[in-house]
Amino acid sequence: QVQLVESGGSLVQAGGSLRLSCAASGSIVRLNNMGWYRQAPGKQRELVASITRGGRTNYADSVKGRFTISRDSAKSTVYLQMNSLKPEDTAVYYCNADLIFGGDCWGQGTQVTVSS
Repeated sequence: QVQLVESGGSLVQAGGSLRLSCAASGSIVRLNNMGWYRQAPGKQRELVASITRGGRTNYADSVKGRFTISRDSAKSTVYLQMNSLKPEDTAVYYCNADLIFGGDCWGQGTQVTVSS
């Protein structure tokens, strides 16, 4: 089993920055691709950014140039640096990990609120 715990969510003004962290524990050798998703009230959960074991990244068009995903394999932690935040970035942000040999897991989510 793998457990994911997110942290770093907060209330911030538009234009500000936040860094989210996702710490993995348990069977971390099974960690494969990892990513950040978000879900705003009344909307579907959407992919924000992902990173492979090799460090290749992918971003949603809405966050390109503002968000950066990174991975510290030694700490089994994935980060999401969010700059130039906008009110439309307000959502619960979830960490996700694909697992080698199948399956995936989710964190409990962390709230990000951007005020205008």
